[in-house]
Amino acid sequence: MERFENTLADAARSVKVANPQGLHARPVMRFVDLANQYQSRVAVKKGNFVVDGKNPMEMMLLEATQGTCLELMAAGTDATQAIDALAQLVENGFGEA
Repeated sequence: MERFENTLADAARSVKVANPQGLHARPVMRFVDLANQYQSRVAVKKGNFVVDGKNPMEMMLLEATQGTCLELMAAGTDATQAIDALAQLVENGFGEA
């Protein structure tokens, strides 16, 4: 996993995992599928751990439960749009809350 410092991000936002089951396979795939609709590089940070937001295996490593605070970061031409859409997905409980 490569470093993705917030200072390199074109857009970033903190969100809390809302759905009761946290990040399990289904919400991870919803997140990854949405992230892959954007050209920008997407990363997700939990504490000091940063993963590729377009890689489902790395996303599962976050083991984020309900209430976990995540930092969403993106770099690229559509970074703001990507972060807006991904933050809305997380905040709305991936359609499961």
